Amino acid sequence: MIISLRNIEKYFEHGPTKTFVLRRINADIKEGEFVSIMGPSGAGKSTLLHVLGMHDSSWTGEYHLADHPIHKLNKKVRMELYKQYFGFVFQSYHLLDSLTVYENLDIPLSYRNIKKSERESIVADVLDRFQMVGKKDLFPNQLSGGQQQLVAIARAVVASPKIILADEPTGNLHSSQGKEIMEMFKKLNEQGTTIIQVTHNERNAEYGHRVINLEDGWIAA
Repeated sequence: MIISLRNIEKYFEHGPTKTFVLRRINADIKEGEFVSIMGPSGAGKSTLLHVLGMHDSSWTGEYHLADHPIHKLNKKVRMELYKQYFGFVFQSYHLLDSLTVYENLDIPLSYRNIKKSERESIVADVLDRFQMVGKKDLFPNQLSGGQQQLVAIARAVVASPKIILADEPTGNLHSSQGKEIMEMFKKLNEQGTTIIQVTHNERNAEYGHRVINLEDGWIAA
């Protein structure tokens, strides 16, 4: 298992009352799987994704990532593991508007100890793979929504993560752009990347191997 969750819970306290967002989440995800997390609005889908991606550390339970017990590790070690294992794709792209496409792709590599010449060849390779060589000097606001999301996915994969977490990755796109994004995920998954996506779109979920349904913070039977 690349991910194993046992009894994961998250709640907010309002005086004496607790409002649970996640309840007794038990799940295993194998390396190379493509899993969709579905459920109604407010079911805890994005919360679960942010727990997996270690953006959220205020939860209880046991979380194993490969052979690392995340629940026992401090923030610094978690961040190192995050960089090593994950790429994250958000619904609203989260590109840096003041940087070109090329610079947006270079940023995740600059956080690692990779020589400039090696970074250049990795970025060139990813630009080529995503057919964006001609757009490398453009800024995000010069691109369509679909193109911005492709850049966001390229940025997520540029450092060869083992796992991609995607939060409603086609939520802001029209259907043909959405299909292009999903085909890109499918291809990455076929090349061995584990993918976990949050989606409310049945068609997108069909790209995956299985669905985890959440309802009111619980995994639905």
